[in-house]
Amino acid sequence: MKPLYTILLLIVSNVFMTFAWYGHLKLQEMKISTSWPLIGVILFSWSIALLEYACQVPANRIGFVGNGGPFTLLQLKVIQEVVSLTVFTCMAMFMFQNEHLHWNHLAAFGCLILAVYFVFLK
Repeated sequence: MKPLYTILLLIVSNVFMTFAWYGHLKLQEMKISTSWPLIGVILFSWSIALLEYACQVPANRIGFVGNGGPFTLLQLKVIQEVVSLTVFTCMAMFMFQNEHLHWNHLAAFGCLILAVYFVFLK
């Protein structure tokens, strides 16, 4: 169950991360945050990022082999990057309708799959 909990927590963490990093752009596009001062946008993003860390840290602690988990530090990092880019891509296409996938993006995802393969290769 530890691999599943780790990956689920990383997914939730990255949803919060994507909102924290890019959600303010959507709010600005929707004319919600256009009058906010920069410090307000930063505090808004930090409040969401706190939720990201509340999931990210337990995911790493549960998943790390040094704590009885199934993943090495390098494996955790590669998993996190793949989850991050996958969540970002899905959310960007949903939140920002003008973003589209092209062949080079699919090729990049193929490289990510290869990265996961190589990092787990014994």
